[in-house]
Amino acid sequence: MTKISKNEDRDEEWIAIGLAAPARRALVDAKLYKVSDLRKISLEDLTNLHGMGKSAIARLKVVMHGKKITFRN
Repeated sequence: MTKISKNEDRDEEWIAIGLAAPARRALVDAKLYKVSDLRKISLEDLTNLHGMGKSAIARLKVVMHGKKITFRN
């Protein structure tokens, strides 16, 4: 039986979106577990998270646009 880390069960939505592990860890460490949680953070703060790259941010923006979610100002 494989032990699941505490973060693995919190990043399922990020895995489904296709984010790389460093970006997923950055989001979970910031207590952002789903796309709707991105309302809590500004784009600048998201960009400054360690592990969050340009590709991940671009992917998140596309998903957010589709769900009509915006970053905090």
